[in-house]
Amino acid sequence: MNRTDAHQHFWRPARGDYGWLQGDEPALAPLRRDFLPEELQPLMLAAGVGKTVLVQAADSVAETEYLLDLASQHDFIAGVVGWVDLSRADAVQTLSRLALHPKFKGVRPMLQDLPEANWICRAPRPEAIAALVSLGLRLDVLVHPLQLPFVLQFLRDWPMLPAVIDHAAKPPLAEGWDAGWVAPWRRLMGEMAQLPNVSCKFSGLMTQLPAAERGSVADAVAALRPLWHELLTLFGPERLMWGSDWPVLTLAGTHADWVSVSQQLIAELLPEAQADVWSRNAQRFYGL
Repeated sequence: MNRTDAHQHFWRPARGDYGWLQGDEPALAPLRRDFLPEELQPLMLAAGVGKTVLVQAADSVAETEYLLDLASQHDFIAGVVGWVDLSRADAVQTLSRLALHPKFKGVRPMLQDLPEANWICRAPRPEAIAALVSLGLRLDVLVHPLQLPFVLQFLRDWPMLPAVIDHAAKPPLAEGWDAGWVAPWRRLMGEMAQLPNVSCKFSGLMTQLPAAERGSVADAVAALRPLWHELLTLFGPERLMWGSDWPVLTLAGTHADWVSVSQQLIAELLPEAQADVWSRNAQRFYGL
């Protein structure tokens, strides 16, 4: 199967703009090294992945330019989601310049790391959002569940902007399905799914599980099946796209592990719907 990975990263920490990797949090220690195409390509080949969408991991235009340079060197990188400060006066100029590269497909403002939960409603310049629409770009939404009300308000105001919720808004699965997060997450994601311009990525979820529930592929499948069914109910297979979230994924399991988990869940769908989730939805959404 010719699969498309809708969400993966490369980085070289020595470049100096990966602030989230520069702390001393022990859990992130395995990620403080280079992760580059030569390491991912054999994993892709083994998993039947032919194309990827490379997503920013630093809040700098310089990193976006670095990723676009990688995309120019490697045919398997079909698109790049970069970073632009949408609140700056020169945002339109920067977006227009980056969009000259045929593989520049959108931006991700890293909302989860911003101190103001309502930044997306307050700070971006309207002309910058209008430029995203006119340039045919997309918005990747990286948030925690508490930020979803503001994202919902923003996306209702911009119905012509294609947007995708990364990692299903990172539901805190380690707290369990009887915890207080479930009802508001389900309600807000349901309201999000009512907007036809909004899709969702089935990615970044192994790292949300407690260690005991990712000890094996079978354990992870059982733990993630309720969430998978929730997402299918909300978005349907026509607005869900698969992504690896490699190399962040490696904190919870291997690339092969996540492919196996995903394969067992996606196999519950009819063949046409499987192809949508594995590849076609990402190709359509990003215009690959």
